[in-house]
Amino acid sequence: MTQTNLKKARAKAAKIGVSIRPSTLKNKKLDVYNKDGDKVASVGDLRYSDYNQHGDAKRRILYKARHEKHRHKIGTASYFADRLLW
Repeated sequence: MTQTNLKKARAKAAKIGVSIRPSTLKNKKLDVYNKDGDKVASVGDLRYSDYNQHGDAKRRILYKARHEKHRHKIGTASYFADRLLW
């Protein structure tokens, strides 16, 4: 299984004021940490690719439409997945 493009994800994380590291959880891609170093979320499933991996604009649009209801709530795992991986 391939990991997401960490360079792209780190650049996106810096823009929203968080830091990321590869996840310590078995099936997750990234752990998200706030400025104080506290873990706030684990995002991305290793079994599925994300936009940083495949670069398919149509899949990105479909993902964003499918998760429209939850991806705008700041601080949630869905928010971080949307901002960092898609």
